Order: sequence, then C-alpha cells, then structure tokens
Amino acid sequence: SPAPAMASAGGAEPERPHPKPFLIGVSGGTASGKSTVCEKIMELLGQNEVDRRQRKVLILSQDSFYKVLTAEQKAKALKGQYNFDHPDAFDNDLMHTTLKNIVEGKTVEVPTYDFVTHSRLAETTVVYPADVVLFEGILVFYNQDIRDMFHLRLFVDTDSDVRLSRRVLRDMKRGRDLEQILTQYTTFVKPAFEEFCLPTKKYADVIIPRGVDNMVAINLIVQHIQDILNGDICKWQRGTMNGHGRTYKRPFPEQTESSSVLAAGKRSHLESSSRPH
Repeated sequence: SPAPAMASAGGAEPERPHPKPFLIGVSGGTASGKSTVCEKIMELLGQNEVDRRQRKVLILSQDSFYKVLTAEQKAKALKGQYNFDHPDAFDNDLMHTTLKNIVEGKTVEVPTYDFVTHSRLAETTVVYPADVVLFEGILVFYNQDIRDMFHLRLFVDTDSDVRLSRRVLRDMKRGRDLEQILTQYTTFVKPAFEEFCLPTKKYADVIIPRGVDNMVAINLIVQHIQDILNGDICKWQRGTMNGHGRTYKRPFPEQTESSSVLAAGKRSHLESSSRPH
C-alpha cells in the first residue's frame, strides 16, 4: 500500500491516525442521478474544489469494482450481450475489503475499469482518508456484508421513463446503436433493476424522489452530515446490529456562499462517457 507520507503535503499530519469516516451508500437505478446527488452533497459541504489529497468528503463508484472479464465474456460485452447489471458482474470480495480499509481510515488503491475495452487497467486510483465517503452504485445495498457497513443509506428514486431517456441519450452520445441500446435495456438493464436493485430500496434510510431536483431532501441530508461531523449528534449507529455508536467531535469547515451554486456546464467526474450506470 502507498506510503503514509503520500497522504499529505508534509509535516506531522500523516503520522496521526485518521478518524474513521462516515460511510454513506447511494443506490438507485441506471441514470437515476446517483453520482449527481453525490456531487451536489460534496458541493454543498464546500468540498468540490478541494485538492483530492486534502478532501474531507470523497465519492467512490461501484463501477470501479467490475470483475475482470474472460475472453468469452469480453466478446459478449462488445456486442452488448453481457449483463453488467447483475450482482455477479461485480468483484464483491475486493469491494468489501476496500470499503473495510476505508472505514478503518486507511489509504487504499481503487481499481480503474475501462468500459471501452471492458477490462481492469493496471493503474489504480489512490484514495486518501476522508471524513465522509459516498459510495454510489446500482447494487451497493445488495450484498449484506457491504450493506451493513453503511452508516447512512440513500436511494435515488427517479421515474423509469426519465431514466430510460437519459440512458438512451447518454449511450447514443458514445456512438452506440439505438437498437442495441434498447435491446440491452429490455434484456438486461430493466429486468436486473426490478430483480436486484429495486428490492434493496427497503434498506434505505432516506429515499430521494427526483434525484438532484429534490433540493429539500438533499439539504436535509447535508445538514444531517454537518451535524454529525460537528458533534451535534454525538452518537450514530444502526440499532444493535452494527455494534456500538461512535462519537464525533471534529470541526468541519464552514461552507462558503460560492459553494451553493454549481458552475454552469460543470460535469461530475463520475458522469464521464465511460460510466455505464
């Protein structure tokens, strides 16, 4: 793993143990606005312009943890015949181990997945300890071991027609054939959503209808996170099944007025053309 000195620009900071982060799971169907909601939360906490090594809030995607495909699976993927929406498509062991290390305040390396070649790249992304970690994906609540790690679970609930239209437009911009997009949607995406993703909505603590358009819900969530980080809510725990509550007493930087408005045309780094969901 990376040397501790990489976690900070200098001084004694890397030598101090980092407090365990507040882990938030964000789920929802394809093109529901999961990553946009995460970006809005980060923005309202005043963290979207902060250097990644110094960030107190970070966003990770389940898409980084797709399994390495066999030659046969890769051939299917290139023809739009591989089911990327099935739980078996994800490397759950690596995902669980990585999240466990993140929750323990460790610096970790997250895989980089290339959706053009459908392969895991050699280079990884170094993720430094943070106060809040948002982990988004279509099936982040499916696996119980992973689901139970979250201190807060959000489900972005967006109309299926809206999600389909976004998905079609997004895939067409990537140069994909409309017929293949719709075939893949009806064959894999929609059935997998109904069988695997939608049932996990019952595990959510907060359901956000309309995604990022629902600023009332997002502002309430941001305020809740700030209260936890500021120590106003001293103990947070998920009943008895997740063990003991922890106490947070560390300050969080006040958000500036400029952080309340997104720059026009700004895109989330998680909404790049390489993301399937």
